[in-house]
Formats: sequence, structure tokens, C-alpha cells
Amino acid sequence: MQRKYRAKIFVTLRPSVLDPAGVAVQSGLKQLGYDNVEQVRIGKYMELLITSPDEKTARDNLDRMCDQMLANPVIENYRFDLIEVESQTGVF
Repeated sequence: MQRKYRAKIFVTLRPSVLDPAGVAVQSGLKQLGYDNVEQVRIGKYMELLITSPDEKTARDNLDRMCDQMLANPVIENYRFDLIEVESQTGVF
């Protein structure tokens, strides 16, 4: 029996990687008067609805997906939350 899982994936640059987009956002915030922002890091957020026979298999597959395509492991870190959803739920 297949189960459905909602995966929430967060991808961020490794701390050692420069983030020019984050610097630009921080500069823009400062120009708007938000001097209290010390650092901005830009990342990605994704949601997937996947089917799998069990949670362990879903986690293993999701880990491989992130490592092979959804994140660049050379410069990015990733983490994900996995939640089982009702089988009739197909909408994010």
C-alpha cells in the first residue's frame, strides 16, 4: 500500500559561501531604514507531494532527490520535514 507524504524542503547556502543576493537585500533594507538587520542569507523553499510504501523509504528517496537535483551539495545545505497526509489530499 502506498502512502502520501508532503515534503517541505529548505535549501540554504553553506556558511562559507558568499551570498551576493543576501548582501543586496540587506543593503536595500538598510536604505529603507532597517539598520538593525545584521545579515541576510537567501535560500530556497520547495514542497513535494510524494508516494512511498513507508516513511523510511520516503526519507531515503527524498534525501537522494535533494542530493542529486534539488540542492547543490558543494555549496548548499538542505533539510526537510516529511508529513504523512491523507491519500485523498492532492492539493498543496
